[in-house]
Amino acid sequence: MVKEPRPGRVKTRLGRDIGLTASAWWFRHQVSRLIRELDDPRWHLVLAVAPDHAGMRSRVWPAHLPRIPQGRGDLGQRMARVMRHMPPGPVCVIGADVPDLRAHHITRAFVALGSHDAVFGPAEDGGYWLTGLKRMTSPSPQLFKNVRWSTSHALSDSIVSLGQVKVALTDTLGDVDTLADLKALTARS
Repeated sequence: MVKEPRPGRVKTRLGRDIGLTASAWWFRHQVSRLIRELDDPRWHLVLAVAPDHAGMRSRVWPAHLPRIPQGRGDLGQRMARVMRHMPPGPVCVIGADVPDLRAHHITRAFVALGSHDAVFGPAEDGGYWLTGLKRMTSPSPQLFKNVRWSTSHALSDSIVSLGQVKVALTDTLGDVDTLADLKALTARS
């Protein structure tokens, strides 16, 4: 899931600390790196873009990758819509602001779906960088409802929204939402 990297539209919490233009620049380059890493023949990479019309016409993202609009609503509504839009079978949705994300992390998530109904890649802040469903049946209408987004409860609330299914957790990775996250990333590099 990607947003057009426009100042004031992406990474606004980071932008409060480093400036909206700098945070949009960081996001654009982070997503470009991530796309190069994950454009892999083992899976079908699709960009779920926002805003819908600008994202579908954008020249920022590689032209060879298919795109679908995220649509309206909160993050949960948009992720659920993306999952329902994909052809039957396993699907994973990832965040684009995870600098340490590599192809082997995606492989592990799909492997986990072999023996589980759902998978999450926990983030260090209590959220998650990946969610996936086996999708042997249509996702529950309650999928991602009543989730307290951008809080330490996002992962646990999302798991509850799935109902009685077998859930796997995969690698814990950090995303970049704030200057402290960016500094931690720089310290690891």
